[in-house]
Amino acid sequence: MFKKTGLLSLGVLLVASVIFALGGCAPETDEEFVTIGAGSPGGVYYPIGAGIDYVLERRDEDVSASSETTGASVENVRYVADGTHTMGMAMANIAYDAYHGEGEFEDDGELPVRTLFSMYEAQQHLIVPEDSDVETVYDLEGKSVSVDVPGSGAEVTSEIILEYAGILDDVSTENYSQPEARDAIMDGDVDAVFYNFASEAGVIEEIKATKDIRFIPLEEELMDEIIEDYGYFVKGVIPEGHYGLEEDVSSLNVGNLMLVNEDLDEDMAYKLLEDIFHEDSIEELEGIHPMAENFEVVDDSMPPPHPAVESFLEDK
Repeated sequence: MFKKTGLLSLGVLLVASVIFALGGCAPETDEEFVTIGAGSPGGVYYPIGAGIDYVLERRDEDVSASSETTGASVENVRYVADGTHTMGMAMANIAYDAYHGEGEFEDDGELPVRTLFSMYEAQQHLIVPEDSDVETVYDLEGKSVSVDVPGSGAEVTSEIILEYAGILDDVSTENYSQPEARDAIMDGDVDAVFYNFASEAGVIEEIKATKDIRFIPLEEELMDEIIEDYGYFVKGVIPEGHYGLEEDVSSLNVGNLMLVNEDLDEDMAYKLLEDIFHEDSIEELEGIHPMAENFEVVDDSMPPPHPAVESFLEDK
């Protein structure tokens, strides 16, 4: 679960002060500290991070887990690479670029990240108010559009779509978080919002509760051009029935991965897999968010799997 500070931190400091005053030392512990780079409230990373936090501590009394609110994919990759976080969630396109030192990571160089497991496939959503004159992505020219926060996979994907549509320089892009983008479109501060998450997302339902919106499909030809250059994207749909849709809405989809540092101790990585993929853990995670049913340990991924993955799959 997400950790509370304040009084809890004060209590810890007081206990430490008493131990010091008595001339004693804190007892040694074998407790493992696991930090999880998640995302902002409103998306899928946020509840999944909290769920993994919860099941790790449930499965093992020697594990203390903490799920952290972050700017999502790009930020999570860097946190995993520099050891700030034990694990981090990232869109497959961002993970690919990080591993190869491309795109957002040209200045970073090749980052030492590996795939622990595959989480789920997500759709790139594009929404506008019901009364908007926007019918296609090309109609965003001259409009104000939220593309998500800096350092998120959604921002990168949004800008790729706008670039291939030939209008990136003619769109006023705003870096709102998912909740901020919700408020912005409800208040009329932006003309459109890009989101990237697996449908059905709570933040969309929150918008629909007070404002009528439409989902803008992506043209097949545009997606073909993007996929030709970026093989980790796939064609997909936001399915009929989701968000009350009467028909499928074509979307550009991308996988989402859980990453770890290549130097993460193999026994620790194996333990994480064992605890997360415990039958009871998966059931609990599915109760927190249905996307957990898509969790899968795979031996063929990009970035390559952590060495613990092969051992785990052999044992299972």
